[in-house]
Amino acid sequence: MATSTLEQSAPAGDTFPINGTDYIEFYVGNAKQASYFYRSAFGFQLVGYRGPETGVRDRASYLLQQGKIRFVFTTAIRPDLSEDAERIATHVHEHGDGVRDIALWVDDARDAFEKAVERGAEPVQSPTVFHDDDGEIVQAAFKIYGETIHSLVERKNYRGLFMPGYVAVKQHYAPPGVGLKYVDHCVGNVELGKMNHWVEFYAHVMGFRNLLTFDDKTISTEYSSLMSKVMANGNDRIKFPINEPAKGKRKSQIDEYLDFYKGPGVQHMALATDDIIKTVTTLKDRGVEFLSVPTAYYDELQGRIGKIDEPVDELAKLGILIDRDPDGYLLQIFTKPVEDRPTVFYEIIQRKGAKSFGAGNFKALFEAIEREQGLRGNL
Repeated sequence: MATSTLEQSAPAGDTFPINGTDYIEFYVGNAKQASYFYRSAFGFQLVGYRGPETGVRDRASYLLQQGKIRFVFTTAIRPDLSEDAERIATHVHEHGDGVRDIALWVDDARDAFEKAVERGAEPVQSPTVFHDDDGEIVQAAFKIYGETIHSLVERKNYRGLFMPGYVAVKQHYAPPGVGLKYVDHCVGNVELGKMNHWVEFYAHVMGFRNLLTFDDKTISTEYSSLMSKVMANGNDRIKFPINEPAKGKRKSQIDEYLDFYKGPGVQHMALATDDIIKTVTTLKDRGVEFLSVPTAYYDELQGRIGKIDEPVDELAKLGILIDRDPDGYLLQIFTKPVEDRPTVFYEIIQRKGAKSFGAGNFKALFEAIEREQGLRGNL
């Protein structure tokens, strides 16, 4: 299947500077319960709220934070009251709980939006000023794959908690964090033949570069395969792997996602930690379920990877994977889907110098995912 590309020539560098991931917003069926799950299981702190009690009648949003990671969980309360609430409810009905917005922190939202649209981005929200007693935030947005968007958030003139409309929350129930620091990367799944379209989008519209490419020979098993390209901005704070399915004997994990999400969207987010053994141990103790690999994976690990700081027996006990590149090594593990639809899941990652994405683990990981697909009857 041919891929479509944008016609504009790619800029020599970033189209506009990006300081980091500002927040990730999920549209969910019950934001109160989702926020409770992420607090109880993942150790996020509930720090802000917007809803009927703050004058917003049609929806509710809960702001959770851990380290530099901000998650917003938004639900529609009265879809009949506004187009925004109707869109939220429709999104959840179609896709289940999922990521709507990967928001980017920029210095100048007006300039960034104008440049992105000039290069082919489809606008969702023109630059809009939101203000309260703590200053103002400028926010704009444009579309990416599926119904996902990038908001552009300018904060230089705001001193408040998060953004106007949110009030601070301090909860009596506040389980401690598990050591999550920041968003390492966000992975998108797109339809067969669309990967290169979105690679070109990030290159032409945002000036990103293709950091790594994995073909169906790199990421494959006997039954299924996928292709992936990693796009990154100039300072590498933003990394977006983009996956598409490849033809195989059976359905790949990407096919399964596309079937159940009913289209392209964010498959998983990789959250960084400085102590993956401690983080994963705590997550498991709190009920988070992870994919497992056969113990044979660890039999010749040090022969393949070389010397590492962590005890191999502890890594094997937890099911943590290890891979090395010229800059160092990384440790990673993947949760099972965090909801009933087999769509969104998480990667916990610790980088010990490595800049890659664990290519040496792809086969073991893919086989683990296929075992879960088989149990669900979706392979």
